[in-house]
Amino acid sequence: MARLNLWRWGALGLAGLYFLVPLAASVIFTVDVPGQGVTFDAYTQLLSADGFGSSLLLSLELAVATIVVVLLLTVPATVALRLGAARLRPVVEVVCALPLVVPPIAFVAGIVTVLKWGPDHLSRTPLFQTFVAIQNPDFPVVLVLAYVVLALPFVYRALDAGLGAVDVRTLVEAARSCGASWPQALVRAVLPNLRGALLNASFLTLALVLGEFTVARLLGFQPFAVWIVNVSGSNAQLSVAVSVLSLLVTWLLLLALAGAGGRSRTTASRG
Repeated sequence: MARLNLWRWGALGLAGLYFLVPLAASVIFTVDVPGQGVTFDAYTQLLSADGFGSSLLLSLELAVATIVVVLLLTVPATVALRLGAARLRPVVEVVCALPLVVPPIAFVAGIVTVLKWGPDHLSRTPLFQTFVAIQNPDFPVVLVLAYVVLALPFVYRALDAGLGAVDVRTLVEAARSCGASWPQALVRAVLPNLRGALLNASFLTLALVLGEFTVARLLGFQPFAVWIVNVSGSNAQLSVAVSVLSLLVTWLLLLALAGAGGRSRTTASRG
């Protein structure tokens, strides 16, 4: 047992060094300026750069909207698969896995082709304004729809694993026998037992939205990931500072989400 613990801690230590050493080297590179000593000018320039707050806020808004939409789509679907639509499970798994095998360039090309239908074929119909509205740069709904598709494989797997550890049929039947409707059974009986799966799905979706670059850049929008690349420029120190800051922001958001989930679990257990 002692040898097993030693190997475990050794593996964890090597993994920690693998991630922390490059990060520490990056931080040192951004703050240690030859001839000036330690300075945080790279980070102060970055935080005061034009577009930092607006791009980060846009990414957070997109992340929240994407999490809400993808969970509203996948939670009822995965519960239905467990309750009475098991034959559709292979179909759903294939559909949810498609975003992993379709190249992002091809995915964006398809989105652009669909968006061109607005001015080309729908200019005299009420749907034209819908095509215009979903491309509003202040809040591009088209990015939310694209991110929902990209997040499907990760969200589905997280929810499927969570449902696999819960006897969904018994929970729903018990709630229904107590007079609950189907929506009430889902919200009050099933979802409280899926907090971990929902939290994991939200983690993955948040990380995906904050780090996604290809779709947003090719569609002409500027969330946080695109702003990071644009602001880096030819200044190597500023470029590395941008990468460190983006990683720090992502970690802080994930920790905040984890803390919120932990507090809700504590409150529920006390109740």
